[in-house]
Parts: sequence; structure tokens; C-alpha cells
Amino acid sequence: MLAMAELCQEFTNLTSGDVEELARTANYLEGSRLYNGSDVFIDVFNDMTREALVVYHKPPKDSPSLYQENVVGQDALLKNEPGVMRTLQTSLNTVGLQALSQEGRPIRQDIYPIRNEQRTIGVIILETAISPAEFKAQQRPTSYTGVANVLETLHSVDGSVVDQLPEAILVYDEAGKLLLTNQVAARLYKKLGYQDQLVGMSYDNLSLDYTTFEYTLYQFAHRQEKRPLALETTYLDYYFFIKKIWIEEERKLVVIIQDNTNVKTKEAEIISKSVAIQEIHHRVKNNLQSVVSLLRIQERRTESAEAKKVLRESVARIMAIAATHELLSKQVEDQVSLSQTLEMVLGNFRSIFQNSREIEVVMEVDPAIIITSEQMVTISLIVNELVQNVFDHAFSPQQMGMVKISGKMKNDIITVSVQDDGNGFDVKKVPGTSLGLMIVTSYVKDKLKGKIKTESNKQGTTTCFCFEKNTSDAVRR
Repeated sequence: MLAMAELCQEFTNLTSGDVEELARTANYLEGSRLYNGSDVFIDVFNDMTREALVVYHKPPKDSPSLYQENVVGQDALLKNEPGVMRTLQTSLNTVGLQALSQEGRPIRQDIYPIRNEQRTIGVIILETAISPAEFKAQQRPTSYTGVANVLETLHSVDGSVVDQLPEAILVYDEAGKLLLTNQVAARLYKKLGYQDQLVGMSYDNLSLDYTTFEYTLYQFAHRQEKRPLALETTYLDYYFFIKKIWIEEERKLVVIIQDNTNVKTKEAEIISKSVAIQEIHHRVKNNLQSVVSLLRIQERRTESAEAKKVLRESVARIMAIAATHELLSKQVEDQVSLSQTLEMVLGNFRSIFQNSREIEVVMEVDPAIIITSEQMVTISLIVNELVQNVFDHAFSPQQMGMVKISGKMKNDIITVSVQDDGNGFDVKKVPGTSLGLMIVTSYVKDKLKGKIKTESNKQGTTTCFCFEKNTSDAVRR
């Protein structure tokens, strides 16, 4: 049993307790006389290849083995042996299913789950040979001519469109034997590796939702309302929506299978990309904070008051950008709250200037206003410059004061204002070469496609800029 343990350790996520249970099963099979006429295997799920892996083989004692070579350590491929993966996945017995061996020989398999701690950890497979002629006979193309008429009789769908439906349709009799299918069902089960003609097979060998035919009838018998059974289920790497309809007067079970694998895969890709984008925003924020740390070191080392001021302004600008990336790293959507954005900007100012200026900062922003992530970065930099300007110029060195940031929206026009009660200035005498002024003006006009207005007197200064909601999206379209 050393090979079994080594294979399980290398290719599976089974625990040591699981491997011990497999070994006990193998020891039982070695001493049992029940299966002397069959090749007996134990297969497990190969987490590396996502196929079934042979970890044990007991040749028959009463007849030659079906295998010329050692198959332990080889994969039993889904396309050749669907029953093995089916039982590993659903924990249901699979009895009398045709398959192709690793050596390409037609065989019939009976497959039973091996359980440990309420989990299926492997399967026992009993294999017997069938003739090539019998195998080919079972693979005759299914006739679909009767499907439309029967389904129409069962009150399901209009007969002329049955084979055009995107869903797989299977109809079983009251004993659980498949009477007929449509072409979609045939293609679906072929993709899952089924070699047999589906018609004539039992429900229990075709079930993809972990149920038996007996249990399905039990469910219908104990439902108060005679409605279809509907559920979502996973099978291997596939996602299915399954609906079951019991037609009492016909004593037939109709199973409709919708393959949602592509939809689920795309959803998973979107989530994965969203997580990746969030991680990128987080890393950008960390990198910007590293730049800020370097600038602060430089600020502490310089003796020039003008250089300190420039470095401090640069720190504030970078922190404004870093704050937006911090916020974006915590959400998936491309839209964010304006109030959250501005609160992040103000948080930076409180941390930078809390010990140097007695200026109160308040905010009155409608929490219902939503902006895009692109607008968020632009607005953060604009408000950063305006508040920075208030701290630098609106008040005398020891003067106390207040700055208020407001945000409102009317008819899809968003207006943001920065207002202070400082000393005011002559708007006409502001130099056009001011870096802060150039940033504010260009960002409002070029990026937000909006307009800006500043009013100032001895009671204070108010700067307002307004823009259309989701302007950036409209520009891209």
C-alpha cells in the first residue's frame, strides 16, 4: 500500500486519515472473494489534473485481467470513464455504465463511493469486458423524431422547437428509465464523457444533482403544491440549473438542465479581476505613502522655509491621491460616495495641520451623491488645492477660523464649494502662474468639463465648481 500513500500525498489533498481508510478498503478487497471475476480498482480525485487517479488495482482470479500494463498511477480520464468522476462528485453509485479503459478497451463499470468523515474520498470500480460490437451498438445516434411529439403530449413545449431549445431535456418513465432526450442533452452528456446511448439508461446513472430517482419521487409525493422542483448544482467544473416536472397523468418525469457554466465562469472572472484591481489600488496607495515618507524626510532636512512649504504642499497632493486609492481598494464598484471622498481628503489635512493651525474644518455634503472613480481622483485634487490655499493664505498666522466644504446636486448637476471666513483677497490680482490655481482651473474645465467661480471679500472667500454627474462616462461614450 506504499504506492497508494505516495500517490495520495503527491497528487491529492486527502488527509492521513483518508489514506488510512483507503488502505483498509484495499486490504478488505485483497481478502474478499466477491469480485474474483472482475478487475477491481480504487480511484481518487487528482487535484493536479482534476481527473480520477488510479491508486490500487486487483486483477481477477477467475479470468485474465483486462489490462496488459500496470495502470496504477495513471489518470482515468473523464472523456473515457465518466462514471468514476460522477461517483466521486455526487457520492452516488454508478452501475452498468460503459466506458473505455486506459488501454482503449470497451468495458462496463460498476462504481461505488468510499466514504470517510461524511466525505467521498475515493471509489471502488469493478470492470468487466464487453465486445466492440456491443459497445458500438450502444453508441448508435439517438433518434429525436419522437421527442417533439412526446414532449408536446406531456404539455411541455411546442413540438416544432424542442431541438432548438438551449436546455437539455430528458424524459423518464415511472421506473426511472430514460425514454428520450433532445440533441442538447446528448451533446451535454457526451461532453461529460458518457459513451453509451442515453436512451434506456437509468436516472441514477445520469443524475447530476446528487439525488436518486426514488428520492425524487419521494420529493414530489410529499410536496403540498404540485410545482416543479428547481435547484442550482455544481458537477465537476460545471454549473447547472435543473428543473424537474412530474406529469402525474402520464407517469413521466421531465428533467430540464440549463448549463450555466459560461455565465458562472464569467462571473468568477469579473470577481477575480475586481479583486486584482482592488489589490492594485492598495499597492499604489502604499507606494504613494512611501513617496510621502521620503518627502517628509527631505522636509525635515532642509533649512529653507520656502522649500518646506513646497514639500508640504506636495505631500498633501500625493496624500489626496493616495486617499482615493485607499477608498477604491475597499470596494468593487466603479462608483463611490462624494462624502466619503471628501472626508478622506479632510482626514489628510487634519493629520498634516492639526498641530500648526487653529482652523476648524466642517463638511456638509449630501451622502446620496455618487461619483465615478475617475471623477473621485480629480475632485480630491481640486478640493485638496482649495483647502490648502485656505490654510496658507486665508488667515493670519495666529488667527482662528473655519473652512466649510459643501456638496449638493440638482438636476444631475453636482456643485462643490469650499468656503472660509478668513480675510479675503482681490480675485483680480491673483497671479495666473500659481501652481495651485492652474491645477484647480485645468482639472475643473478639462477633466470634469465643468465651470468654476470664486468670490471673495473681507468676510471670507467661496470657491464653487460644478459639473454634470458621470461626465467622464458621457465623454467616453
